[in-house]
Amino acid sequence: MWFKNLKLFAITQPLDWQEDDLEQKLAEFKFRPCNSQELSTMGFSSPFESGSSLIHSAQGRIWITLKKQERILPAVVVNAELAEKVAQIETETGSAVGKKAKQDLKEEIIRRLLPQAFTKNSFIHGFISTKDNLVVVDSSADGKAEVFLAMIRKAMTSLPVVPLSRKSIQGELTSWLQDSSAPSDVILLEEAEFRGQGEEDSIVRVKNQELMDDEILQHISAGKFVHKLAIEWDESLTAMLEEDLSVKRLKFTDVVKEQNDDIAKEDKLARLDADFTLMSGEIVRFSQWLTKTFALDQD
Repeated sequence: MWFKNLKLFAITQPLDWQEDDLEQKLAEFKFRPCNSQELSTMGFSSPFESGSSLIHSAQGRIWITLKKQERILPAVVVNAELAEKVAQIETETGSAVGKKAKQDLKEEIIRRLLPQAFTKNSFIHGFISTKDNLVVVDSSADGKAEVFLAMIRKAMTSLPVVPLSRKSIQGELTSWLQDSSAPSDVILLEEAEFRGQGEEDSIVRVKNQELMDDEILQHISAGKFVHKLAIEWDESLTAMLEEDLSVKRLKFTDVVKEQNDDIAKEDKLARLDADFTLMSGEIVRFSQWLTKTFALDQD
């Protein structure tokens, strides 16, 4: 299981968490399926599809999974039934159905249809490395990352974290192009997004084009900054690095993934453990590089 996006958080106070205690407290908020009248439920589940433990630990890095189940009840279906029922009542009574009466009818339709609705499962994965003072969430959206953190905080009473970067790194990313000053272990790929400083300034997206071309650098000369930049790092991963230090479209290179090729695919648990160990180790190494490169520990 390889993460595809990264939201990175720094732990601000030492966490003396024991794995048995963590497992026990997460179990109080264990996932359960929706009942017939619930729109959604959410709770912790095993990182392994067939596992029973709510955590998986490798080299001090603890993998946690949050599972959400939602009943799929399209608004168009509810609204169609509501319109039909309202029309029937108005025909029979000769009077218009009021706003409150419509809302009551809508709630009644939802209650009737919910048990028949399909369910959809979604997952948010993350891991905690107390020795590295790091929390990583596999999410492209701030909201989902905050939900993940909030659920852990609810279970453990406290989770003192802040975003790994509390400043914009757009100036540094821009200088990598403008001054050809990208670190030696970074290769700039052919994709970027440029934005001006004002809210209404134009946005320029570039894809499949050499970023050091004069045509591209003119955007910087015109006052635009690099907002997103596609990079390859240390022959280990490629990603879209954003100005708030979000990491999206994360892909690990074959150089990394091939390290586990000697593990039989049939041994799924061993392969998942090895992949998580390898992946989380690379993510920690990458986060440490980000911290050093952008002087995040000097904020």
